[in-house]
Amino acid sequence: MPAVLTDFPPTRAAALERLEAFAPRAGRAYAEGRNTDPGPGRPTAVSRLSPYLRRRMITEREVVQAVLAHHDARAADKYLQEVLWRTYWKGWLEQRPCVWTRFLSERRRQMEGVDTRALRHAECGLTGIEGFDDWARELVETGYLHNHARMWFASIWIFTLRLPWALGADFFLRHLIDADPASNTLSWRWVAGLQTPGKTYLATRDNIARHTEGRFAPQGLAREAVALTEPPLAAPRALGEPPCPPTNDPSLLLVTEEDLHPDSLMVEAPPISSLLVVADPDLAWGDKARRFTRAAASDACVRIGAHFGRPAAIADRLDRETLAAAARSSGVRRIETAYAPIGPVADRLASLTADLAAEDIVLVQRRRDWDSRFWPHATRGFFGFKAEITAVLAASGRT
Repeated sequence: MPAVLTDFPPTRAAALERLEAFAPRAGRAYAEGRNTDPGPGRPTAVSRLSPYLRRRMITEREVVQAVLAHHDARAADKYLQEVLWRTYWKGWLEQRPCVWTRFLSERRRQMEGVDTRALRHAECGLTGIEGFDDWARELVETGYLHNHARMWFASIWIFTLRLPWALGADFFLRHLIDADPASNTLSWRWVAGLQTPGKTYLATRDNIARHTEGRFAPQGLAREAVALTEPPLAAPRALGEPPCPPTNDPSLLLVTEEDLHPDSLMVEAPPISSLLVVADPDLAWGDKARRFTRAAASDACVRIGAHFGRPAAIADRLDRETLAAAARSSGVRRIETAYAPIGPVADRLASLTADLAAEDIVLVQRRRDWDSRFWPHATRGFFGFKAEITAVLAASGRT
């Protein structure tokens, strides 16, 4: 079995087991140790739940509830912030889709003018910079990096090596098994001083030495981080609910890698007559992410089949032919699926909606209540968002 599947067993059961083991440590232990990167294979204070949350094999709501069963909100504040950052980034990007398309455009443009030798040395861990080279190799070999190491790496990439930020974000997308369009793109923008204009993150020798327990103390790092600039962004768009025409007719449930626990979402959906799980390799950036997603999709196949009491089919193409054929063979004219936030799956579903309509098949996306309630608050900075969400959670009795 590939190492990535050993380190992160691609099942919901493994995710729940990891959450159960971590939740008692989500208070003081996490707060005190969260910034320390002890290195691969050594005990860490972080949860390592991100690959599961990325594909919603477990949900943010489940994680928050598990943590608050052991700690009050104040004691677990640092960890709850990490969960809410994920929600914030997604909500922020949903209201500003131009940032995703700008990243894709920047990536293409920057590739044309980059020093390919310098880029290759950075990606292969051949720069001579202690720590940075180790993290580059660790990322490629394992598909994972500690969050603090991701920040150091991005800062050195941008300000010490002076490499294009979008190519660094692309490097992460191609190797992280938890690669997420919102969290990854916006985190790199934040380090570069684009996300919060003028505010950058500077990696320092002392900080790295302290939080790697002396493993690394790189010399020659940039002493200042001058923020990158960009043209103004378009005004954020208002978030409405995706169209969901009412019906009592049976539907095909489509499961994509964006939400592999749809049985917790489709409680009030029309009758589900058939099930299709799709893990399209063209919609993942790297081989490790593809392997993890494919195995996680197989797990979802078994789980949702048991939940709905009927066998689930699995396919490797999210396209018009696959979906239309599945709908026709099931005798349905409606396909239900979990809402896909901005990224490759969302782009594909957007094009398929019109394609399927031409065949008299309706494709309906259902957004989770967590997202519908919280994404609209991601209008400005994170801490204003956090205050709003904490109040909502408290009012609903979840803190």
